[in-house]
Amino acid sequence: MNSLLEKIINHEVLNFEDARDFIFGIEEELITSDEAAGIMVGIQMRGIQLEELDGFRSALLELCIPVELDSENAIDLCGTGGDGKNTFNISTTTALILAAMGKKVIKHGNYGVSSMCGSSNVLEELGFNFKSNTEALNRELSETNICFIHAPLFHPTMKKIAVTRQHLGIRTLFNSLGPIVNPTQPGYQLTGTYSLELAKMYQHILKKKRVNFNVVYGMDGYDELTLTDSTRLLGKYDDKIFTSESFGTEKVAPAEIFAGNTIQSAANIIVSILSGKGSKVQNDVIAANVATALQLYQTETSITELFNESIAFIQSGQGSKHFKFN
Repeated sequence: MNSLLEKIINHEVLNFEDARDFIFGIEEELITSDEAAGIMVGIQMRGIQLEELDGFRSALLELCIPVELDSENAIDLCGTGGDGKNTFNISTTTALILAAMGKKVIKHGNYGVSSMCGSSNVLEELGFNFKSNTEALNRELSETNICFIHAPLFHPTMKKIAVTRQHLGIRTLFNSLGPIVNPTQPGYQLTGTYSLELAKMYQHILKKKRVNFNVVYGMDGYDELTLTDSTRLLGKYDDKIFTSESFGTEKVAPAEIFAGNTIQSAANIIVSILSGKGSKVQNDVIAANVATALQLYQTETSITELFNESIAFIQSGQGSKHFKFN
């Protein structure tokens, strides 16, 4: 595996098979943590390339624990993380609201590595129990419209590299992989990236894999649709730019979507929004994300109409009636 590290040091791009070998090398413990760290840092410094991303993705999906769920009409909402902005858990909150509205959600996620609070952290704080049993996940999806695919339970390779990633404390190629390695491969997806280059790679890969999708790139560096600035959406059928005006609302200040300094504070924000007690800014941001997700299904409905529908649902507090967190 030292040959892969040498390629990275020599500024070479790994080909598809090299990328697969790297993932299998981690899984089969043929690569040391130091070698893996060197390769991850080297790729992060110069930027991941499409063939590498596709190879890493292929290997992880081949090695994942299979789970049989009815995913064709379900949606995943999973961003890369790693934007360093410490927003509240926007995609997780959006997923819960969509489920309360009746959409089937199969959300992929993990503990935060380069952020304070990942989706797994906040859901665990809310009393969510992670499962890998297909029957239990199907029952959960049927009863609540949502199930959570906690990456370490389904991706043993990611679990093996977790400590190395934590020691590095920076975003790596595994942040780039998270949104495209959901073992169930749902038909619909709203995913965010911190990089326009990566967003374009996602668009290329997802065009072959999803019924419909949008890849979100915040033009001020967010990996989510935040209303803080213009947001580019790269979809299966188009490429467009949304602003707060697109939804008929006001621009948001970054400080207004801060998660706080603890996992508990991040969880409290979710509970508040589900209860209809979120701030106007929090409600607007979630409604914008919900509307953007709904438009993947309702392509002929205007985004402002879907936004208004979403705001009304959020303000009603029906989300807290659907979910009973501990």
